[in-house]
Amino acid sequence: MGILELVSFIAGLALLVAGAELLVRGASRLAAIAGISPLVIGLTIVAFGTSSPEAAVSVFSSLNGQADISLGNVVGSNIFNVLFILGLSATIVPLGVSAQLIKFDVPVMIGASLLLMIFAGDGNISRMEGVVFLYGILAYTAILIYKSKKESRAVKEEYEKEFGYRDGRSFWAWVKNGFFIVIGLVLLVLGSRFLVDGATIAARALGVSELVIGLTIVAAGTSLPELATSVIASIRGERDIAVGNIVGSNIYNILAVLGLSSVAVSGGVSVSNAVLGVDLPIMTAIAAVCLPVFYTGREISRWEGGLFLLYYIAYTAYLVLSSTRHAWLEGFVFAMNSVALPLTAILIVISVIPHLKRRA
Repeated sequence: MGILELVSFIAGLALLVAGAELLVRGASRLAAIAGISPLVIGLTIVAFGTSSPEAAVSVFSSLNGQADISLGNVVGSNIFNVLFILGLSATIVPLGVSAQLIKFDVPVMIGASLLLMIFAGDGNISRMEGVVFLYGILAYTAILIYKSKKESRAVKEEYEKEFGYRDGRSFWAWVKNGFFIVIGLVLLVLGSRFLVDGATIAARALGVSELVIGLTIVAAGTSLPELATSVIASIRGERDIAVGNIVGSNIYNILAVLGLSSVAVSGGVSVSNAVLGVDLPIMTAIAAVCLPVFYTGREISRWEGGLFLLYYIAYTAYLVLSSTRHAWLEGFVFAMNSVALPLTAILIVISVIPHLKRRA
């Protein structure tokens, strides 16, 4: 990988992060000026805004015929969001989980993941299936806005503190924030082009597939807005925002990002056997595990956060060993399937049972 390609990749990441920041700032402040509540802004505009790098990269990749990067970016980002970002945030401070997340948002995330597996089962996510995803995100957003009216005072105050802007309603406030949105979108488009071009060249130079690059480097890079939002929110004690941002972004990644990517090209997005057999089941399993983990004490404890981080390291190690056909791959898979995963399942069951007994 030459110096020019490395510069292209880094420049793409920088433009994506800057574009997402400007887009979120402009859109959320315009929404505040228009009288939309800070809670709705946080649950919808900010969640979608932090997913905008994934959207830009996946749509651009689909248009360029690079389905592995397009799909790998979404699947890898969802895995990175839960295992790395929530894991890191929870090790900083245990993260509180609201009742709405457990009862509504996490089941929606699990349902969206299962629907993606069903749609991908024939090796392609068609344009019509992409339309179904887009209708799904519209319905989810509408329900969020309706539910926000019934949210607790504590949650509303937390979002008011973070997203309650005071720009006023002057003409120049509208112009300034509209300008932020336009510039943000331009940076996202440019950043996605640089990032995808750099990632493609890197994959060829390193001798690994575009899928592995999409699942790791591109996925982590496009998740930087979620990383910044959740870690900063956890440090500030805004624990609902830290967790809600990740769950909301994962839902938007599947329904909005893959919906747009599938609709953008007539043939939809093709799904490789590797994604169908390994990465999609892992992403769905991680989404499902969130339910019992979040349920226990309505928080993600430090040890659970540490476990998430260890599993992200294990997942990355698997990708590297698999792509290089390393001799350790078979032993690594055996150890994970026969020791690590069963022990983790037992730990989760043991932690959930006392809470179920208390509520019985």
